[in-house]
Amino acid sequence: MNRTSIPPTVAVVALIAALGGVAIAAQDRYTLEVPGGLKFSEFRGYDEWQVIAVSHNGGLIATILGNPAMIEAFKAGIPGNGKPFPDGAKMAKIHWKAVKNAAEPGDPTVPGPLDDVDFMVKDAKRFADSGGWGYGVFEYDAASNMFRPGDLTDKPPQAHDAKCGFACHTLVAAKDYVFTAYPLR
Repeated sequence: MNRTSIPPTVAVVALIAALGGVAIAAQDRYTLEVPGGLKFSEFRGYDEWQVIAVSHNGGLIATILGNPAMIEAFKAGIPGNGKPFPDGAKMAKIHWKAVKNAAEPGDPTVPGPLDDVDFMVKDAKRFADSGGWGYGVFEYDAASNMFRPGDLTDKPPQAHDAKCGFACHTLVAAKDYVFTAYPLR
């Protein structure tokens, strides 16, 4: 019987090509963009930022994170001191569906499946007509393991542009359009 062997180099190249095909098929969330120029890639590394606060609103739990410029501004007393946040300050808000964990003492409410990620960036020139802030909501679909820019079918509806959060944030115009406070720690 004649056996044909595959040279190791060919096997390695085939394996890399196969794995590369899987990687290409997976979504690169950093290519997503909302109209008006706000890009997911502007927030690369957001999951490593410092926690500003947490919230529980309805059926969602959120962790609000800030980049170093945002954290420094909060520590300097902004917005309570009447000064605006500096250009380059960024926030990310990660929402999870709230679930009860009966396996832990006290039956706590904890993060469950990922729901969406919201972003804010201060850029007074780029977003002059929305209080100097650009906004973006990226909805997460667990079935496809993919994100998409928020749209009018979402709750709350997103106008699908970088100014979509402005109408809501006008309620806190006196706080430079930022709802979240930096609590004592």
